Amino acid sequence: MSKRDFYEVLGVDKTASDAELKKAYRRLAMKHHPDRNPDSADSEAHFKEAKEAYEVLSNAQKRQAYDQFGHAGVDQSAGMGGGAGGNFSDIFGDVFGDIFSGAGGGGGGRRGERVFRGADLQYNLELSLEEAVHGKSVKIRVPTMVGCKKCDGSGAKKGSSADTCGTCQGVGQVRMQQGFFSLQQTCPTCHGTGKVIKDPCDACHGEGRIQEHKTLSVKVPAGVDTGDRIRLSNEGEAGQNGGPSGDLYVHVHVRAHDIFTREGSDLFCEVPINIATAALGGTLEVPTLDGRISLKVPAETQTGKMFRMRNKGVKSVRGGVQGDLLCRIIVETPVKLNARQKELLEEFQETLEQGGKSHSPKAHGWLDGVKKFFDDMKQNIG
Repeated sequence: MSKRDFYEVLGVDKTASDAELKKAYRRLAMKHHPDRNPDSADSEAHFKEAKEAYEVLSNAQKRQAYDQFGHAGVDQSAGMGGGAGGNFSDIFGDVFGDIFSGAGGGGGGRRGERVFRGADLQYNLELSLEEAVHGKSVKIRVPTMVGCKKCDGSGAKKGSSADTCGTCQGVGQVRMQQGFFSLQQTCPTCHGTGKVIKDPCDACHGEGRIQEHKTLSVKVPAGVDTGDRIRLSNEGEAGQNGGPSGDLYVHVHVRAHDIFTREGSDLFCEVPINIATAALGGTLEVPTLDGRISLKVPAETQTGKMFRMRNKGVKSVRGGVQGDLLCRIIVETPVKLNARQKELLEEFQETLEQGGKSHSPKAHGWLDGVKKFFDDMKQNIG
């Protein structure tokens, strides 16, 4: 039976470009593929016909021979088994490649040795509050994987080399046909490297990397806080097969301070004072991270009173204005009194009682509230 014209089979003009040929074949293949029409002999025939037409016309040499001599020019070379369109999954690789991990058209994947970026590492750095606020340079010692010097990172014993993987032919991935789709998976033999080491290096045992400790200098910028991290590029684990190194992330943790607590750019501290200073007022010296400053406490200061010291806090590593220092007053009750001190306090207590509510308005107000509470309760019960 005579064959139909290949251009007619694909439904394109004789001037059709390669892209137009591929588009036409893809449309017909999707329509007539046996996986979509398992019981249709007619669809199978149409699929084979379109496949043969595309095999010839997608090859520049065969297309020239076909244009000049017709079917007679390609009968011996245009068989059903080879050529540019020999695999259904290849022609659709550019369509489904992104979904199935990069299955490229025509057999997918770069031949030769595959390289892998090294893993990122994390180091937890503990700092004092002073170090975090002012910044400093610190030395850290990090365990990491580095390139093996004995084999120059190849993994093969000196004088030998890795062989191309026979399973994936060096691609690092293999195709798995699952019904209508073709999937790519990591090669189980070489684990994606594309190489097989038959005579491994005795230092790294074929890994191409060994574990070592390295000492690094980390410049901690002023103003860092717990949760911040510092990135050291290319200081992570060495890559495989010559791949780039990963990064090292230094995570900052600031230790609790004996005096200050930090909230953002502000510092907080508690300042205990005795009852005499609280009642009469006075001047105290309070600490800051830059030295001591004076704090004037007015007379009749109560516990919980907050004083703000402008620009005595922290300047954040992210910029902005410097924070404040907030001092919270705590009035301390005296302890371990001697006889004379107790006697003086008793006399002082008597004078307070003689003054009535004026000396302790909050205490008397609270007592009045308690009395009213119980009076109301009696009335409700009665």
